[in-house]
Amino acid sequence: QVQLVESGGGLVQPGGSLRLSCATSGVTLDYYYIGWFRQAPGKEREGVSCISLSDGSTYTADSVKGRFTISRDNANNTVYLQMNSLKPEDTAVYYCATDCSTGWTTLDFWGQGTQVTVSS
Repeated sequence: QVQLVESGGGLVQPGGSLRLSCATSGVTLDYYYIGWFRQAPGKEREGVSCISLSDGSTYTADSVKGRFTISRDNANNTVYLQMNSLKPEDTAVYYCATDCSTGWTTLDFWGQGTQVTVSS
């Protein structure tokens, strides 16, 4: 069974940075994509970024492109989301999930999430 555990969230000022981590187990390396989506209170799920565990190809939403970078460390079964130039509208619970290769409506698994709060 796939298991995902997010960590690294916290409180940061606008313009600051955080790095989120997603520790994974049971993920099929050959085909799986793992990505990050976020959920703010009262708002719908928003896909953020997605990466192939096999070749490292990525998708990143326009709203965060140039500020957020997804990466993976297959040796440690970990996917990261480096978040720079954070804005208050980035405030949300961030989740990692599979399989984001076909978008954000066909996800199979996700973790408990980690809270990111961007505020002065």
